[in-house]
Formats: sequence, structure tokens, C-alpha cells
Amino acid sequence: MTISLTKADGVARITLNRPDQGNAIDLQLAKDLVAAAEDVAADSAVRCVVLTGAGRMFCVGGDIGSFASAGDEAGPFLQLLADTLHVAVSALAEMAKPLVVLVNGPAAGAGMSLAALGDIVIAARSASFTPAYGGIGLTPDGGMSWLLPRLVGMRQAQEMVLTNRRVPSEEAANLGLVTRTVDDADLQAEGDALAAKLVAAPTAALGATRNLLRKGQDTTLAEQLELEAQSISAAGAGPEGREGVAAFLARRKPDFRNA
Repeated sequence: MTISLTKADGVARITLNRPDQGNAIDLQLAKDLVAAAEDVAADSAVRCVVLTGAGRMFCVGGDIGSFASAGDEAGPFLQLLADTLHVAVSALAEMAKPLVVLVNGPAAGAGMSLAALGDIVIAARSASFTPAYGGIGLTPDGGMSWLLPRLVGMRQAQEMVLTNRRVPSEEAANLGLVTRTVDDADLQAEGDALAAKLVAAPTAALGATRNLLRKGQDTTLAEQLELEAQSISAAGAGPEGREGVAAFLARRKPDFRNA
């Protein structure tokens, strides 16, 4: 399988699994990623999703060999590949649970887009981020043109994408492209600790918060205030909100997993 999916203790781990090809995205991997993303989004037992890559690379982007193999049909093929990948991106972006991305090595092209998609992104110090598209005469996909300006600002995004600049992990953290960097040897342990913390958190509230943050990029203040009022009302009436308030008043730790 081009994707490895495991579930344990409320955490689903999706691993891009073409290490010998740098986890390059071909049509099969895109389809497998769709299946995994839709699976974890629909599974109520999953409270946190972790995305990473197998081997030394996170993801080098699209499988350029498959682009070349398409020959005169390269246009329709790239449309199909992007459309398929975008179903997975949408499922991961819109699911009602947090997404952690562990960038274990270089991320390029659509791999950089997938890295940017996380709510919390931890990068190994050996990781780097390269838009890559301009280097082969293509334009961004995977949501990069939407995500990157919102994360690092339009000026940085323009320079990064138009010059195809490689950004080391430490600079990526300073720019806001990733949350933080850690030593390579510590990446898995950091990811495990973060996932455990998120699993114990109020999943429904986090999912609703993800939705608010995403919508807040495109709404007016008045519209966002109304959405916030509706959301906090629903959260307060739900089991997580009742448990959180009861635990606070009782001076005990809330048990959101059983709420």
C-alpha cells in the first residue's frame, strides 16, 4: 500500500509510504490518501490524526515520472491527479478533529502543501520546504496558493513560490510555516506526546474551533461573531461543555474522552 494507516488509543496515523520514491504522489497514492482521510474523518473513535512520511523524506511532491508517462495527455492526467489529491486535502482540512503533521524530511511541491495543512506542524531539523512547481514549469496544487499566504504573508509567499526558494526548517518556523522544529531523533516522541495531549482534549470543541479558524479567514467580523456565538452555544449545551464546567467547579481534571 502507498499509504499506511494505523489506529490506537484515539490516534490515527497516516504515513505516506513510498519511501524509495521519496513518497512522491502518483495517482495510486492520491487515491489511497483519499481513502485514509475519509476513513479517519468518519471514525468517531479517532480523536486526533497524525500525518507523516516513511523513510528520509516527508514527500517530494508529485511523481514526475508519471507526468512524463502521460505524454500528450499530461493536462488531463494532472487534472485528475490534482482533483483526487484535493479530495483528500478537503477531508483532512474539514474533519472535526485536529491534524498534526510530522515533517520527517524534505517537503516539496504538493508535499509542502500537505505539510502546511496541519493544525500543528512539527518539523525535524533536517526538513526543508521547496515549492518546486516553477522548477518544472507547473503551478501550485494541494492548496498551497491558499495556505501559504495565510501562514507566512503574501510577500513571503510570492518570493518563496516565484523563485522556488528552499526554506530550511528553522526559517520555516520563524516564518510561521511550521509550528516548531525538533531534533530528528526527537520527532516521533514529540509527535506522540502532542497526540496524547490532543486525544485527551475536547475533540468536538477542537473540531468546531478548526471550523471557526478556517472560516475566519474569509468572513467579516460581524459574520464571525455570529458564528462564534452559535458555536459556543452548541459547545456549552453538549456533553464536553457540561463535563468541562463540572470538572472546573469540582476542581478536578475533565474527562472529555468519556463525555
